[in-house]
This record gives sequence, C-alpha cells and structure tokens, in this order.
Amino acid sequence: MMKLVSVNTGLPREVSWHSPSSELRRAGPPGRAGPPRRAGGRIVTTAIFKEPVAGRVALRKLNLDGDCQADLTVHGGEHKAVYCYPLAHYAYWKKEFIAQKTRDGAEVPGRELPMGMFGENFTIEGNAEGSAEGSADAGKDALLGGQALPGGQGLLEDSIHLGDRFSIGTAEVVVTQPRLPCYKLGIRFGSDDMVKRFLASGRTGFYVAVAREGEVGAGDEIKLIAREANAVPVSEITRLYVVKRYGEAEIRAVQRALGVKELPESWKEYFRERLRQAGSL
Repeated sequence: MMKLVSVNTGLPREVSWHSPSSELRRAGPPGRAGPPRRAGGRIVTTAIFKEPVAGRVALRKLNLDGDCQADLTVHGGEHKAVYCYPLAHYAYWKKEFIAQKTRDGAEVPGRELPMGMFGENFTIEGNAEGSAEGSADAGKDALLGGQALPGGQGLLEDSIHLGDRFSIGTAEVVVTQPRLPCYKLGIRFGSDDMVKRFLASGRTGFYVAVAREGEVGAGDEIKLIAREANAVPVSEITRLYVVKRYGEAEIRAVQRALGVKELPESWKEYFRERLRQAGSL
C-alpha cells in the first residue's frame, strides 16, 4: 500500500546562482534544462522550492492549486503535472550528506531535508502492488548504466511502471516518466555535483499526468487501479538513458517502452535516435 505523506507546492522565485562548470551536460530528451552558459553568477528564476500544504488541495490538469513552474519549456505540461518522490529516499540522502560532512568536514546545506526538498509535489511512502521487495531479487543491488548502486535494493522506481494508473483522493493520475534532474536541483542543495549524484543514485522519483481532476491531501491512500500491458519500470527508463551502449537487452527494452502510449513523444524521439545509433532502426 502507498500513501501520500505530504503535498508540496511553490511559486517561482529569483535566486542568485553561479554557472557551474561541473554539471552534467549530456544531450537527452527535451525537457531537461542545462545550466546557464555564461560565466559568473546570475539571477535564476526557479520554482524548485516547495513547502508542505495543509488540508485538501485541488489537483488540476497542469498542476496543483498554488503550484507553478518557472520554465515551461522544460518543466510542467500535462506529462509533468505532478512530481512524486518516495519518502524512503530521504533516509538515503541524509546518510549520504552525513558521510560527505565526515569526509569534508564542511556543512552540507539541506541536510535536515524538509518535505519537498527535492522539488516534489507529492512525497509518498509504501510499496506499489507487485513490488520486488521481499522477492528473491530484492537483495540485489540496482543497476544503473551497468554499475551497482550502493543501497539500491527495492527502490520504488523498480515497481512503479510507465502507464500505471493510481487513484489519490478524488483524483486519478498516470505515470509518464522518470525525472531527469536539471541544474536547479543543484541550486536547491547549494551543490554543483548534486545533479550527477541524484541521477547516479537511481532515486529519481517520477512524474504523473492527471487523468481525472480532484482533491488530494496528506494521508490519502494511493491505490493502483490499472497497469499498462508493457509494464516498463520507471527505473528501466532511467537506465536506458544512462547506459552508453545498447546491446540486445537494451534494444528489446526500448522497443517495449516505445509501445507505452503514456511515454511522452520527446522520450520516444530520443529512444528512436538511440536505436538508429545502435543500427536497429
């Protein structure tokens, strides 16, 4: 069973940020903002700062009431109406930041990690129906780009699939894609390397589209009501993005993903190009 722990919203604000030289600049599907390209500091408009909201909140086709995206060329839209992030990942990141502080002896911004710290609208907990947790494979490290992820067992992203449809409160949502972090996550954490660390961890969370508008609130149960026939896990999409070369297994996985109608066309175009590069299209 899954539950909505916190509903988080935020409006665009201006913040000062330097142009990070170490950010990940790899080309990818449209909808992933790169860092500012000019040298030196600049004022950036971002809505990544989210705060918990009490009571019931209206969930509409494009976002929650009281929430807004700053750069609509890469954020928001029907396929990214709501961003969901598992509460379980907070414990992982807290340990990571403590370890970093131990190594560096420096203060780590954001280590208290209030709800909404990752820019998510829904902080969620629990396991989706059909989760691998507790199965024979649950003890294996998750793999991202062929690399074992420390502590990556039983991630919710492994058991949430593209096209999964859930009821939350009086609304219904459908899973569309994983999150590919942009440089603004680094702004939130005050750390240039947070984007790389976030993606490498496999703890991406996922976006949902709103299939039926309604009201939601903290404490609502999240019920799985339908699963897409192709059943491609969110974590598989992230892996297919990160892996450098496609073998037969990756080609088969991409072909399956291309059959999921809920996967945005920008992702499908990206995967078709990867297939062309692999000589399979």
